[in-house]
Amino acid sequence: MGFVHQVEIVWDELLDAFSNGSPDRVYFLDRITGEIFFVPSALEDDQFWRQMETNRERFLEIPGFDFGLERQVISGFSGQIKDSELRSILDGSMAGCRGFGSFSDIISFFPEEDERLRAMKDEFVAGRVQSWLEENNLFTAGVEPLLPLQP
Repeated sequence: MGFVHQVEIVWDELLDAFSNGSPDRVYFLDRITGEIFFVPSALEDDQFWRQMETNRERFLEIPGFDFGLERQVISGFSGQIKDSELRSILDGSMAGCRGFGSFSDIISFFPEEDERLRAMKDEFVAGRVQSWLEENNLFTAGVEPLLPLQP
């Protein structure tokens, strides 16, 4: 294992970046300052992208939360629902059956399940963040992270 770089990072901002499902934004973490910032993915500033590429060790691209990850969380959540009728409706929605409505619309009628899904997603994202921090030598399991910080 290499050197662990400790830097103050605002936990909520990092979670927001990891939760980003918009393909229109690319988030970065500045390993030196701990700043998290985004740029439009369609930014046509060649000098900026060259600078990001040249300084890859300093500016880490933060992976977003794409459709595949969303489906993974929802699928895991759906499999844990005890109410077989609700699970069947949600599975139909995930399969694209028009008569069922959208997954988020359906689950909104079940506040306890909706809250459980949110908690499951938060836990999933937090696990991804921790793994990413470890992979980039910003945090290891044996070292207390400098997180969370309040803005």
